[in-house]
Amino acid sequence: MAGADSTLPFRQFVLKVHSRCDLACDHCYVYEHADQSWRGRPAVISPETVAKAAERIADHAKDHGLPAVRVILHGGEPLLAGAHRLAAISRELRRAIEPSCQLDLRIHTNGVRLDAEFCEVLLANRVMVGISLDGDRAANDLHRRYANGRSSYDQVLRAVGLLRQERYRGIYAGLLATIDVRSDPGAVYHALAALEPPNLDFLLPHGTWDNPPPGAGTPGVTPYADWLIAVFGEWNSSGRRVPVRLFESIIATSLGGVSGTESLGLAPSDVLVIETDGTLEQADSIKVAYDGAPATGLHISRHPLDAAAVHPAIRARQQGIRGLSATCRKCPVVTSCGGGLYAHRYRKENGFDNPSVYCADLLKIIGHVRSRLRSPSRAVAAGRPRAHQLAAGHFDVLAAGFGDGEAVTQLITAQRSVQRALLRLLREHAKKGADDRFLAAWALLVHLEKEHPAETGRVLAHPYVRTWAERCLQSVSAAGLPADAGYLAAIVAAVAVRAGAPAAIEAPVRAGYVYLPTLGRLRVGSARTVEIVTGCTGAQVRSSARSWDVRLTGQALSQDWQPVRDLRAGRLAVSLEDTDPYRDCLQWPAAPRLDAAGVARWQEQFVLAWRLIESAYPAYAAGLATGLSTLTPLADRGADGNVSAAARHAFGAVGAALPQDADTLALLLIHEFQHVKLGAVLDLFELCDPADQRLFYAPWRADLRPLEALLQGAYAHIGVTDYWRIRRHRADGPEAVAAEERFARWRVLTAETIDTLAGSGALTPLGTRFVEGMRATVIPWLDEPVPDRAMQAAREWVTSRPSSSRK
Repeated sequence: MAGADSTLPFRQFVLKVHSRCDLACDHCYVYEHADQSWRGRPAVISPETVAKAAERIADHAKDHGLPAVRVILHGGEPLLAGAHRLAAISRELRRAIEPSCQLDLRIHTNGVRLDAEFCEVLLANRVMVGISLDGDRAANDLHRRYANGRSSYDQVLRAVGLLRQERYRGIYAGLLATIDVRSDPGAVYHALAALEPPNLDFLLPHGTWDNPPPGAGTPGVTPYADWLIAVFGEWNSSGRRVPVRLFESIIATSLGGVSGTESLGLAPSDVLVIETDGTLEQADSIKVAYDGAPATGLHISRHPLDAAAVHPAIRARQQGIRGLSATCRKCPVVTSCGGGLYAHRYRKENGFDNPSVYCADLLKIIGHVRSRLRSPSRAVAAGRPRAHQLAAGHFDVLAAGFGDGEAVTQLITAQRSVQRALLRLLREHAKKGADDRFLAAWALLVHLEKEHPAETGRVLAHPYVRTWAERCLQSVSAAGLPADAGYLAAIVAAVAVRAGAPAAIEAPVRAGYVYLPTLGRLRVGSARTVEIVTGCTGAQVRSSARSWDVRLTGQALSQDWQPVRDLRAGRLAVSLEDTDPYRDCLQWPAAPRLDAAGVARWQEQFVLAWRLIESAYPAYAAGLATGLSTLTPLADRGADGNVSAAARHAFGAVGAALPQDADTLALLLIHEFQHVKLGAVLDLFELCDPADQRLFYAPWRADLRPLEALLQGAYAHIGVTDYWRIRRHRADGPEAVAAEERFARWRVLTAETIDTLAGSGALTPLGTRFVEGMRATVIPWLDEPVPDRAMQAAREWVTSRPSSSRK
């Protein structure tokens, strides 16, 4: 498997099918900026290049075990290739790639040539369509014109109108708008929102420190943030009815989740461009830096895609926070900003080792959005019944870093209280806004809970139900609940299906699926809503076009139904959740739906990992067995090795990319469940002063961390340190040496971090008690003997950490 263990694979491929364009947009990065390599390339991609590209992508997906890839047909203007050629390209890509993995095939177009013939071809080949449109006529005509100056607005509006028709709505992917601060932000937003895009992207115009966009990079001036703040106000006050990727990415990353756009967040780049001549290049946006900037020197006919994946220029965009400038690493919004788009950092004198030319704008808009986020969990905490507090003994056991089944059961009971309080808050907002659909679903939920409390409790306890509720409450506006609140109908339908209770519910469709949390999802195509009729044998789902039968037992009646699978080890069963739409709350991207072989690999490792935890780490086993309900597969192991995550508002869920061995999976489960436990404790008690905004050095990260995040990291690393403390006695040879070194490393760094917490002056009395409990566990480990060579290796690792991270 070529490089699969150390190489971060590509998951998105931009395939240039035509290198010319029928518009002359003056802000285009392909034709109007420094790199002019398009001039020497063929206008149209050849069938041979398409076939070779498809073969390479398929091999890459197979080598890295990728469950899905995305290919975007691009240009220039891809529709210039013609309907017949696009159909042939689509068929060839599916023929070669789909035996290896799922193919998400898309096209990005200016829309001026999109007609019914093209739409039929794209529909037949399942190609999603994104269109560039900068807003209303006035905004669009600032840049998107023909070479003779004629407006393209009417043609693009006609194209969007076609995609909004019922027949083609299922391939309508969304709109992309480049910002011009001369345009009216409110008029732009409302013009685009009126077109009902499934997604709306606002892009900052491309530029660098050497050639900045108008107003960018000027001290004390933030025209792009001011423009976006105005749009955010319109979006917020209208109930966030249209998904705006930029704002949703800021919100997601602020809450510990992953960005939905390359221009924000710390996720490594996974995009490769294949030009019409087969040349392999970096992302197109880098063309603004200098002539030849995106070049790799590689070609599809001579090089496998792993050769591009290990190219230094591509790896430079996969280093997360370590790849950012010193200024960025110290910034309080770095987890949302991520340094901005890579191309926008360029300066001739020092390359890309700079903040974005939009640094001030990004700081301001991210701060503005964050300031509008509500904190529903804290709002309900003060009124929580005393019965849901922790007994003192259980508090102390958890503070020590452990927690038996009884202690975790108390956390579960408290979480049920939080869940219901959040739902009641949503109901109050629904009553104020006279949201009849939400209130009807609520009434049915109340009825089902009376008749079927166990089934209702099981669905409401699903980790991502709380994630949904938190997002809705953070998005409440003067216009009422956000559109996502309609998901309550799907939650209620899941309860009714589990209970076998008769009900009829209208549920929303999202990205072609209707979701039943804890049960699975059903592919229903382009319908906007479906009716779910439940009964003793399951449910019938009806759209205007067809119906489906869903059953919980027996053979699936349709391949459109994708149930949640379980992982089992002895009496322990956890859900392998790869369907829920709100599982995107984790720091790393969630994996798409796993195939049967992928599930089998998870099952095999899970059994071995659980046996190891029970036998070697019993102090963690009882808590895990009681509280771990859900495992969410993540997309990949990343450039730095194994990847795992837990979300603050998804109690019971752990996300991980499947590691190479069961021992590592055991470590990841122990580590992340530490975060799960502490998150639940923080729902009950204020351990840190929330007004303290200082940032602190964390030895396991390159960025500075606020106090509560530092507490989370130290608590999680008690589990990590203990894992290696025990592992070193179970290993032999080089593995034992490595385990000794890791134990030596983490015991010192965890103890130092506990000292930082204790000396911060910002712990509450309960926080002081909790941290002292942590200290009592770790301090004795410092006296355990460790070989000199392990101590020396640990010291070398510590001194190699970036000094700029310290404070």
